[in-house]
Amino acid sequence: MHPATEKLVTALSEQSIVLNECDYAERGYHFEIDLDAGRLREFAQCMLEQEMYLVFVGGLHVDPAIEIIYQFASYDRLCRLVLRVVVDSNNAIPTISDIFQGADWHERETRDFYGVIFIDHPNLVPLILAEEDVDLKPLLKNSDNIKESAAVRWVTVEEQPETDEKADTD
Repeated sequence: MHPATEKLVTALSEQSIVLNECDYAERGYHFEIDLDAGRLREFAQCMLEQEMYLVFVGGLHVDPAIEIIYQFASYDRLCRLVLRVVVDSNNAIPTISDIFQGADWHERETRDFYGVIFIDHPNLVPLILAEEDVDLKPLLKNSDNIKESAAVRWVTVEEQPETDEKADTD
């Protein structure tokens, strides 16, 4: 592991953040993290201090709640991580646009598509949708089509349930 990546792992461990190591060749990132929304800004500040940059912010409408997905990476070493944060019952989450300027448009786009409110965002106006379509939320699913969060998570070969071969041939 690169010394700077070891430093990152140590910094996150000191904050009691659990990193799940992943196979980069299989997933395209090295670590995945599930984090409470109340710790998002602290995490983002740590990423900045560890010289990581924000790759993207996006949403995923799953049951029980919308998840906001963040990906961070490094310019000077091969290190990528994915962060998942569940949106609260008010459909709100803290902004990180004051920590990572690039989050500004990502958060506005996520608001357009999912209706998520990024608390303390300085300019949370529609980015893609017209002002009159602010309530549209085109990527929200109807309640009949929402999958469980676990159903859309990455499953390794070892984690896949065994199938009954006889049932497959019937």
